[in-house]
Amino acid sequence: MDYLKIFVDLFLHLDTHLNAITSEYGMLTYLLLFAIVFCETGLVVTPFLPGDSLIFATGALAASGSLNLLILFIVLCIAAVSGDTVNYQIGHLLRDKIENRENIKFVKKEHLDRTHVFFEKYGTKTIVIARFVPIIRTFAPFVAGVGIMPYSKFISFNVVGGVAWVSAFLFGGYFFGNLPVVKNNFSFVILGIIFVSLLPGVIAYVQSKRDPNRA
Repeated sequence: MDYLKIFVDLFLHLDTHLNAITSEYGMLTYLLLFAIVFCETGLVVTPFLPGDSLIFATGALAASGSLNLLILFIVLCIAAVSGDTVNYQIGHLLRDKIENRENIKFVKKEHLDRTHVFFEKYGTKTIVIARFVPIIRTFAPFVAGVGIMPYSKFISFNVVGGVAWVSAFLFGGYFFGNLPVVKNNFSFVILGIIFVSLLPGVIAYVQSKRDPNRA
């Protein structure tokens, strides 16, 4: 339970914790941010890591002068694109096990099924759209690597999606994160970002309960 409280506190007070980390470690903060975004997008075992909210918080921190906006943009874009690329390759390596329906430790079948539904609905655009949907964001490149999408097509959607995702939240944080109304209610803003990100999944869940065929 203590770990849960710490995790929730980190999420809700990302701005405070990031500011403290930046003051303590300076340039190493960029490496830490790279690692978090890379793991959140590149490893199917870490979909719980902060993505949207973290990037928004770093944008707000850049506006205050604690971090360099250009360096952040480059570092986070590279992390997002390389993370999806690694995830794609992992899915490609495990494609035989997936196709043979073998049980893979740490990979939840319901997450894979949900991502397959996304691909069926949006096609190759899933790689871009999924960037803005937690859980799906982590599993979309993995499923693409299993065999749904050739790498030559995947990489272009990967780059477009990664840059669009980072830009939306980084510049959103930069331009709005230090407004008094946002700064004084940062925890509620983070909760709002999380809620909006999860909303498509909630809607799909409700639809599945009402009409399984539609879902």
